[in-house]
Amino acid sequence: MPSGADPWDTRSGQWLADVPDERSARATGSPFAPAGQPSPSPSPPGSRAVPDASPGEGSRRRGAPGPRRGPVDPVKSLLHRHRELCERAVDPLEIAAGLEAHGLTDRTAARFRHRDVFSLAEELYARVPRTAEPRPEPEPRPAPRVRPGWVLLTLLPGVLGAATVTGVRLTQGHPRQSVALGGLLAVALATRAALRHGPLAGPPGTRAWGAWIATRAWTVWLLGYALLGDGLLHAVLTGGPDTPPTVAPHGPWPTTAAPVLALLLACAPAACSAHLLAAGARRRLTRSRGLADFTAAAKPLLLGVLAVFLGALAALIALCGTLLHAPAAYPQALSLGALLLLARLLTVHRHRHAPALALGAAVATEAAALALPLAGRLPGCAFLATPVETLVDASGEAAVPALACGTAALTLLWHAGRTLTQASAHAPTGTPG
Repeated sequence: MPSGADPWDTRSGQWLADVPDERSARATGSPFAPAGQPSPSPSPPGSRAVPDASPGEGSRRRGAPGPRRGPVDPVKSLLHRHRELCERAVDPLEIAAGLEAHGLTDRTAARFRHRDVFSLAEELYARVPRTAEPRPEPEPRPAPRVRPGWVLLTLLPGVLGAATVTGVRLTQGHPRQSVALGGLLAVALATRAALRHGPLAGPPGTRAWGAWIATRAWTVWLLGYALLGDGLLHAVLTGGPDTPPTVAPHGPWPTTAAPVLALLLACAPAACSAHLLAAGARRRLTRSRGLADFTAAAKPLLLGVLAVFLGALAALIALCGTLLHAPAAYPQALSLGALLLLARLLTVHRHRHAPALALGAAVATEAAALALPLAGRLPGCAFLATPVETLVDASGEAAVPALACGTAALTLLWHAGRTLTQASAHAPTGTPG
């Protein structure tokens, strides 16, 4: 019998000298056999040897899962579908806006194991392969700034319009017509310059020429009707017109210069409204964590911007009416101003066809109001003039442009509430204006 830690005999002493401690062997995973010999695990006394199992049996015994079926990484397939968008994006916000433009919503993002489109866009942006030097983290885009250049350009149409009205009132005969034609040309060029720079400028790139030309033509008609339409409609309903317009405020074909001058002066408030919309949407896009959050924050912003513009336009209409000693013409001027502002905001944010359709519908209504009384003079067609005569008898000539432009403006407001409140409409592309 050994005493203490002595071996039992010579063989057990050899075994103690060659084999490391069992606990350290289990910890390090080293074999119990000496170097140079195979390393079978010694079986404890009384245990039976178990033959080696085949790899398939061992896998089934350990409960290892079999190969997965289906898409293991759904984000990878989405990355392949939108690789071009992800590679050219300068920040995750642009990817989120592009995904929303392709129809992805927060509910769709849940299928890609993300809580919203913004977090999905962040992962897509992080997983875009970088072939060149690693790109630095994108800095937050600065909000659009108020620049003196476009502020002066937006004031120019109103200044030239006021000079033209003053010149027309101070001249007579042929000089008056020359001043009117020269003033209209100068105002047109100034308005074109104001719409090409600053917040009212359209997006760069290829233009939809058909919608662009139609929008300009309809805008010129609406402004011309605001200047001459009420007098022409009155002349048509009373058996005229017998003479062409003389541009005189109290002639047989009177002009209403106060609402048109107010609309020209409102170019500056319109530019400020577009600037407020762009800057506010940029801030809300940065703070939002979901498309629904951004839409909920953008709708009050759009309505607030429109309300600010209409308030400024109403003040300008009152001022022009007082200075020119003419009726203020609030209904037709406010409805036309709202229509033109919404059409321009949609055009700025890459929605050109809806403004062209809405402006065209308003033009068609005003043209029909002039054509139906003329057609009613034909034998047996007097009933054609009845709708226009009824409307004018109830509310005056101003009811025609107010109804036409007001209906079109409400339609565009509904459309803008669905499009301008989406993140894709305010995607951070290009340099802020």
